[in-house]
Amino acid sequence: MPRGDKSAYTDKQQRQAEHIEESERKEGRSEKDAERIAWATVNKQDGGGKRAGSGRKSAKKTARKATKKAAKKGARKSATKKATKKAAKKATKKAAKKTARKTAKKATRKTAAKTGARKTVRKTAKKATKKTAGKAAARATRKSATGRKTAKKAAKKASGPSASRSAAARKAARTRARKRNGAAAP
Repeated sequence: MPRGDKSAYTDKQQRQAEHIEESERKEGRSEKDAERIAWATVNKQDGGGKRAGSGRKSAKKTARKATKKAAKKGARKSATKKATKKAAKKATKKAAKKTARKTAKKATRKTAAKTGARKTVRKTAKKATKKTAGKAAARATRKSATGRKTAKKAAKKASGPSASRSAAARKAARTRARKRNGAAAP
């Protein structure tokens, strides 16, 4: 096929090129420049001639590669986001427990100084510490749970219907993770 041969282009592509060429001529470009711009535009849109034997790359393959690349990138980003969220959640839980313990201890010391009965005060202090720490931890987990839900919704919207895993596979993975975390915690 000699250079400049347009036989590899479909009728539609040739009509498009003619139309673009006409509009370029109306704008005052030379015949040669208008033709050059028209065929360059058609090539840019379609990636070359669409007829068999044109030697063009398959548009499907390039599109598939691009989506694969984007999916990998997104997965990497979400993994790092999850890790940072987890670390932040842990830190807030710890801090909440610590502050709850401190406040409970202060309160019990004040009451102990007033009453003088240390043993009973220690017992009540332990109970109060546990209660307040438990409440603070529950508050922290509630906050993180709502954050997780919104993050999940955003991830679903971003991934759309072409998610890499099926819903059942994701559910199974979550269950396995919970079992692992449950076994490691006690």
